[in-house]
Amino acid sequence: MGIEWAPFVKALVASVVYSLMGVVMFAVSFIIIRAVTPFSLRKEIEEDQNTALAVMIGSVILGLSIIIAAAIGG
Repeated sequence: MGIEWAPFVKALVASVVYSLMGVVMFAVSFIIIRAVTPFSLRKEIEEDQNTALAVMIGSVILGLSIIIAAAIGG
């Protein structure tokens, strides 16, 4: 009664690879967002307390995450 580890290891490796791909895609997307904006996101959100910008960036992050998860997950 041996346990076959091959399917588990294959699924684990696939999960790790897809997770890393998602994180890299998300990081690249966020770098593009920072490059496109004409002002400092950190200054606006932290120092000027711009709540509207924080909500907008949070929405963009959630949208990107959903799109990347759907693209990777199929």
